[in-house]
Amino acid sequence: MPRITLEAARINAKLTQRQLAEILEISVGTVNNWENGKSEPSLSQLRKISELSGIPMDFIFVPEKSN
Repeated sequence: MPRITLEAARINAKLTQRQLAEILEISVGTVNNWENGKSEPSLSQLRKISELSGIPMDFIFVPEKSN
């Protein structure tokens, strides 16, 4: 299985940024920052995203942090 971006995993789970934020009890801005490589989810958050999307955690990646 190829590596998949966090954004693609969210879309695979059929969730908007707002819906994912509500499920994880975080802000939409946090989800946006993850998808733009400005920050990364915690291990427990990544585990939940993996469960929601059906994509193994090892295959989900966050873009490199942008300067």
